[in-house]
Amino acid sequence: MLKGASRDVKREAKEQVDEIAGHSQLTMQVVEHIRALISSGEVRPGDRLPPERDLARQLKISRSSLRSGIGFLAAMGVLKSRHGAGTFVASGPPSFNSSSFSVLGALHGFAPWQMFEARLVIESSVAGLAAERATDEHIAELAEEVTEMYASLEDPQEYLIHDVRFHRTVARAAGNPILGALMETITANLYERRSKTVQNAIDIKESAEMHREIFRAIRSHNPLQARRSMEQHLNMARVAQDSEQEAAGTLAGGAVPPATDETEVIR
Repeated sequence: MLKGASRDVKREAKEQVDEIAGHSQLTMQVVEHIRALISSGEVRPGDRLPPERDLARQLKISRSSLRSGIGFLAAMGVLKSRHGAGTFVASGPPSFNSSSFSVLGALHGFAPWQMFEARLVIESSVAGLAAERATDEHIAELAEEVTEMYASLEDPQEYLIHDVRFHRTVARAAGNPILGALMETITANLYERRSKTVQNAIDIKESAEMHREIFRAIRSHNPLQARRSMEQHLNMARVAQDSEQEAAGTLAGGAVPPATDETEVIR
């Protein structure tokens, strides 16, 4: 009896896995088809897609599977659905948000360390570009955000808001809208995750000091130092955030870097 029940459980589990895999394949079939329509010029930015029934018939899939693929592309900012009017190709750059990585992560199984690795590669280069291209306005905005970080050391949630604004300003200062869109996606996703654990942070002052070093390198228009400071900050942030998650009971392990005694603010 127990062996029979075990076989039934295994069979049901396999069926669920197969169903999820099949659903993902159909989603990507829709994505690839619409990508091909855009690449060929058959549909252009601002154009409305063919009706759902026509697309579903072309792809030989159900309309529910079609909607899954359209939803994926909508989350990525490629498509926009208008109630009662249909689905349109976005007329401007993709409007990324935190759901973009959530959708991709669910489909491909992104791990937190992979997110940090991607962020390290992208954002260190973004900081270098910002040091080369930042305007006086960008530098003033960065200075303000660092000052606000020091003013909110006792309020982790408020600190996090200025932390995210700082990184968004660095991305804007880099002067590349593609990198800016990528960074907006990453920072939105990380804010969503970290807002749940930041109350457990014990290294906020050290974090503020690292942001100040990045700011100084950008203000001095020193790309090499900006990249190095950003890399150091992100590596330390990964360890610190692992500790926050451990304290919240969501992750095991993670050492906390030692704090410093420096109290100087921006000069």
